[in-house]
Amino acid sequence: MTVNIDVLCDIKNHLGEGPLWDVEQQRLYWIDSKVGNIYRATADGRELRAWDVPGQIGSMALRRDGEGAVVSLDSGFHFLDLATGDTEFIVDPEPDRPVNRLNDGKVDRAGRFIVGSMHGTEDEASGRLYRLDPDLSVHVLDENIIVSNGPCWSPGGETFYFADSWSGEIWAYDYDLATGSVSNRRTFARIDADTIAAADGATVDSEGYLWSAHVFVGKIVRYAPDGTVDRVIDMPVQKVTSVMFGGANLDTLYVTSMAKRYKTRYPADGIQRGSIFAVTGLGVTGVPESRFGA
Repeated sequence: MTVNIDVLCDIKNHLGEGPLWDVEQQRLYWIDSKVGNIYRATADGRELRAWDVPGQIGSMALRRDGEGAVVSLDSGFHFLDLATGDTEFIVDPEPDRPVNRLNDGKVDRAGRFIVGSMHGTEDEASGRLYRLDPDLSVHVLDENIIVSNGPCWSPGGETFYFADSWSGEIWAYDYDLATGSVSNRRTFARIDADTIAAADGATVDSEGYLWSAHVFVGKIVRYAPDGTVDRVIDMPVQKVTSVMFGGANLDTLYVTSMAKRYKTRYPADGIQRGSIFAVTGLGVTGVPESRFGA
């Protein structure tokens, strides 16, 4: 079996993040976090379209009803009308934490949007993990986080995975699908402390294995359900940021990356920096992403 890594779209995203494959539309969405852009393309990178949102964007999820999305911005949660580009404010969960912004998020199997916040300069553990319910109420699930990243669930939804990128760990929680509550946080995997790697975006495949983008070292790591490393994919850029399975058969792994120079002590990338990559030939399939229930 041969693994192929191709550039899907070379658009030099400042901070590409949040790939989201929609099985209904057969389209790939992703964001450029720092500049407030959302992109959409076909599985092979055609029919590229973009939307602007009013501020930095951490993540997005499609809604069950109509052509719309819910987005996490630096000013809080908003609805986005994809037909008009208009946004509608929902709630700011952190009005008392102006340095923070909402970051990575995904929807659980019951239609709740789980999103973590982060400290704006990544220096303090002021972030929290939130749950936005379909009735638009907000609930705190965890706290004392520097940079929230990589939320995803086991195929059955009973285990929730999440990372504070600067903790050096990926965590697992017991997840109650009936209530959306988390418990029993434990270390699922540790990142190699001898490298500059940090756990960024993640997804789970249909076999229950976790795929994690290790930013700054250009690696996608597949973890077995017991947390051991099963496979490592070396990418052509160092600053890979997130992953998502998509395509007609959910067997293409889409990978986002960043074009910006993060800090001088971290590596710069070549001409393919900021691209969206399509990885094929992996021999596994993903799990369809849920839509927000409002």
